[in-house]
Amino acid sequence: MPHAHPLDTAIGDAIPSLCSAAEVTAFEATSWRERVAAASTWDAIRRGAALAPEAPALRFLRSADPGETPLTISHGALVARATQAANAFHALGIGPRDVVSVLLPLVPQAFCALFGAQAAGIANPVNPMLSAVQIAEILRAAGTKVLVALGPAPGSDIDAKVREVRARLPALRAVLVVNGTGDASDPGVHDFDALLDRQPADRWVSGRRIAPDDVAGYFHTGGTTGTPKLVRHSHANQVYQAWAMGLMLPLARSPLLFGLPLFHVGGALTQALAVLSLGGTLVVVSPAGWREPAAVKNIWRLVERYRPRVFAAVPTVLAAALQVPLDGADVDSLECVAAGGSAIPVPVGRACAALLDVPAIEVYGMTETSSVHTMSYRDRPVRLGSTGHPLPYSRTRVVRIDADGRFLGDCAAGEIGVIAMAGPGVFSGYLSEAHDRGAFVEPGWVNSGDLGRLDDDGYLWVTGRAKDLIIRGGHNIDPMAIEEVFFQHPAVALAAVVGEPDAYAGELPVAFVQRRPGTTADAAELLAFVRERTPERAAVPVQVYFVEAIPLTAVGKVFKPALRIDAAERAVRRLLADLGGEGGVIGVEAAAHAEHGQLLTVRIAGVEPAERAALQREIAARLDPLVMKHAVVWA
Repeated sequence: MPHAHPLDTAIGDAIPSLCSAAEVTAFEATSWRERVAAASTWDAIRRGAALAPEAPALRFLRSADPGETPLTISHGALVARATQAANAFHALGIGPRDVVSVLLPLVPQAFCALFGAQAAGIANPVNPMLSAVQIAEILRAAGTKVLVALGPAPGSDIDAKVREVRARLPALRAVLVVNGTGDASDPGVHDFDALLDRQPADRWVSGRRIAPDDVAGYFHTGGTTGTPKLVRHSHANQVYQAWAMGLMLPLARSPLLFGLPLFHVGGALTQALAVLSLGGTLVVVSPAGWREPAAVKNIWRLVERYRPRVFAAVPTVLAAALQVPLDGADVDSLECVAAGGSAIPVPVGRACAALLDVPAIEVYGMTETSSVHTMSYRDRPVRLGSTGHPLPYSRTRVVRIDADGRFLGDCAAGEIGVIAMAGPGVFSGYLSEAHDRGAFVEPGWVNSGDLGRLDDDGYLWVTGRAKDLIIRGGHNIDPMAIEEVFFQHPAVALAAVVGEPDAYAGELPVAFVQRRPGTTADAAELLAFVRERTPERAAVPVQVYFVEAIPLTAVGKVFKPALRIDAAERAVRRLLADLGGEGGVIGVEAAAHAEHGQLLTVRIAGVEPAERAALQREIAARLDPLVMKHAVVWA
């Protein structure tokens, strides 16, 4: 039975069962805005705090040690400090349409800055692991007036990046330094906590009244090259996400082990805003979140210590946690495991159910839908590999579109097409209208860029990224299906299949594999294993590349662009391996390119000028048939 949400004004103490489509339809007869009292993210955390002001809102661990005494901040204290942050931003000239960017790890000030920025103006949380150039471009695109960032700290390069960012953005009005002091000679730099201390904690100086459709935040999404793509969220978008998570998951008045970054919607909205608006507790496992190695190593002892009802993470964290022995830890508090951001491999879902005796619930969404849009309902059978049904009040379709993104029609049940989504969480558009081209298949229906199908019972099955499709001689190959087979092998910790450029077929599938510690399976063994379980011969990878660690994004997704570049470089090196002559050295580098998408650069050293023309002709003969463009650079 879903749990009552403290912000629900229409249904009292109990929410009806949502076991069938008919029951969901009956539930939706009352609009969601009638059900939810909170008009803004600020209203949501304030109402959550009112349930028990002295209860812990945040518990901070330094190094994911279940035995350490956490720094604890109550709901009342969090709201008071966020109020001071809102007032400090207002004093710096931040109004409802002005932007505060936040560049912080998971420290207490990050939460106060995020919610205070949304109360005063618009919050723009940014990934501090990006380069200074990328950060500067995001801030430029957002029109940032105030930046909150970490000061000098051991092991952190944020302060150095901020100095470079300021040099690139002279119009930046102020930098508020966390765990540092303001520079008396620089009127634009302030001590964050000292600035907040001077502000009232019991009222807003601005007197602002936030409307549900006011802009709450800009979240950056997409790749890390080119013009930054900023998703524009309203307060209603974000409150709906928090409300829906309270409806669908047992989060009310409960602790949650928290390790996702606040610059990601899964961390900021699905977990942080949802738990705080329910009066629950975020147990922040470390300033680095799940990237702290001890967080996964100690996972079951952390569960035993803090007694969460849900273990929510990304699939890579989930898969890593399953390699940690329980060793007698009491994990009976767990009622389910939930993961998203990328697909949960079916073997991982099965292993969860076997180890913990709880369902593994897969969630699906994107920044443009304010995070989760579909998920497995706890009141319905969980079908491993499926992302379940849309949240109440949300809708999902699978459609056919042409090469220009124009809508051609809906797919039949079981037919693979592009997933489109609509509902209260779906954004109205990007900050830059230039990015809106192709973003919607029809008004209100965002184009996910993912491929999927709906079965006869309305379950959504995500079959891969449209751009992840490998096209081998005109034959479409879905890499996700092959990755699932790799995950079934006991030696495979992580696997990712991408396309490698090929002169004849266009692309060939190759696999990157991270082996489990202590295993020694070689490429021949893995390929034989996959071949036996893959009826589609063309889908079997032609190469297996073993790597120490598959590259992941900051939130734990496999970063396939890096693997595609790696694969392209390997393929071209093989094509050119016999060239160069005596003393010649040929290097290959693939990288993103503004005009070509990707460009192969062949760097040649040690070749006499008289020999270069012939060598360049030979290189062209081998590389021109590839889809990727190339350039030759002589050293």
